[in-house]
Amino acid sequence: MRNGISIANILKLGVSERIQLVEDVWDSVAAIPEAIPLTEKQRKELDRRLVAYHNDPSAGSPWKEVKKRILSRK
Repeated sequence: MRNGISIANILKLGVSERIQLVEDVWDSVAAIPEAIPLTEKQRKELDRRLVAYHNDPSAGSPWKEVKKRILSRK
């Protein structure tokens, strides 16, 4: 148990409340990206992708298009 929070208490919450809790925790982590160290492999992959984007920004698809393609497959 940390800070008075236990898994047992979390599991007493409804599903929607647990989902909201996870989202809130994730948002708090995402707010400080420098606190999550990258491995050298991850850093190199991000650099590779950034170079690829700069070389041809039109090669990718906007998220709305990707999401639409994914959802249309169902």
